[in-house]
Amino acid sequence: MKKREKFIAIAMCTAMAFSVVACGKDKGADDSSLSVSVEDVTTEASSEASTEEAENFEVPEGMYLSEITGEPISEELKDQRPVAVMVDNEKTALPHFGTSEADVVYELMNSTQNDRITRLMCIVKDWDKIEQMGSVRSTRPTNILLAAEWNAVLCHDGGPFYIDEYLKNPWAQHFSGTFSRVKNGKPREFTEYVCKGDLDENFSNTASKTGYSKTYTEYKNDGSHFNFAPYGKEVDLTKVYDRTYPATEIALPFWHNTSTLKYNDQTKEYEYYEYGSRHEDAEDNEPLSFKNVIIQKCDFHQYDDHGYLIYNCIAAGQPGWYITNGVAKDITWVKDGETHVTKYYDDKGEEIQINTGKTYITLVPADTWDSLTVK
Repeated sequence: MKKREKFIAIAMCTAMAFSVVACGKDKGADDSSLSVSVEDVTTEASSEASTEEAENFEVPEGMYLSEITGEPISEELKDQRPVAVMVDNEKTALPHFGTSEADVVYELMNSTQNDRITRLMCIVKDWDKIEQMGSVRSTRPTNILLAAEWNAVLCHDGGPFYIDEYLKNPWAQHFSGTFSRVKNGKPREFTEYVCKGDLDENFSNTASKTGYSKTYTEYKNDGSHFNFAPYGKEVDLTKVYDRTYPATEIALPFWHNTSTLKYNDQTKEYEYYEYGSRHEDAEDNEPLSFKNVIIQKCDFHQYDDHGYLIYNCIAAGQPGWYITNGVAKDITWVKDGETHVTKYYDDKGEEIQINTGKTYITLVPADTWDSLTVK
């Protein structure tokens, strides 16, 4: 951990316990204290080991531990950079295709209009396995900044002119509007998908003059994106921290989608629900589910009356939650540069260790943080 980051985290962690104070004067922030609804604090810290052994400790031959999930994948993919696919989350766009194949899924408010409708961004390392993903829609400046953390090529279809200044940066590589159209009986804006072969064609298409590399570039961040538990072990938050909370259902303040995550005791994963139903992939009927849930409080700047916005995601010491295995822990987060990785810290200023597996990340606007419910 960088000393500077640790200092910031320690300084800010002390400000967060059962309530958090909003920072800044942009849209989504005020001067009042905002509290998150939680139920029943768990205090089960012990001197026992903080991780539990799983059945297998061996990384299979020809595989390595993914820098995105911490789980074994083919060594042939080690240098391959991921893609970040923008997926429309309007009800008309459902059912989604391919989202259950994503390694990490971001859900962000796409506009302050339409009851704060959200859009998904799917981070996929092994993108050659994509048969169909989407439907693909436009991007926002925040997505460009977050995709850069992963050295990912952003896949989208246009966006408001506010994205232009961000896309001019050499680290902001993207493909826009260059994917397959699938006849599905819906209006044209809901018919674009990343289909098999599309990404290879985009990378190799010399007419685009992008010169984009399929492998990591100079803007890649070193090491794993998260501080993963060792392969074959699991973090038990109740054995690491004095203060944890039960977390079997998480209701997010995205009212258009009614986004909710529900813990499945059988799979030990959080399943995503929206519009009143469990999200199931149209390809294989698999639920969109995650081992890890990360929730970040973040204020935002609204550009205009159309509701276009950018989250103030380059910040230090902002509150959040890390949730896994039915337990939540309050954290703080730091992102100190456009291409730098967002880091997550506990109340001692140490980078929090998370379980291997797929991760859901959302940025909850500061002005609705007190409407977030974890129970």
